[in-house]
Amino acid sequence: MEVSTVPDDGYLLDVREQDEWAAGRAPQAVHIPLHELAQRAAEIPRDRQVYVVCRVGGRSAQAVQALNEAGWRAANVAGGMQAWALSGRPMTADGDTEPRVA
Repeated sequence: MEVSTVPDDGYLLDVREQDEWAAGRAPQAVHIPLHELAQRAAEIPRDRQVYVVCRVGGRSAQAVQALNEAGWRAANVAGGMQAWALSGRPMTADGDTEPRVA
């Protein structure tokens, strides 16, 4: 799925690590690192399409496969947060720092 087709009100799941998340993320994203996904999957709604993002697409592809096999409707956001940032979609970061993809 292309970055441009992710709805503004879509359920965006960011599976990157904490330091990557803190550096820059989509404002509406929910953060569950890939290594915590199995333990925290119940936090993800089953009644909505889930858009999954990481830095460039590798970890999110793993998450999408696991979620779809377990009954969710998940789609990988092609190009990850790098594509998100390049497309000009909104980003936020922790503290007073300028958002960036780490």
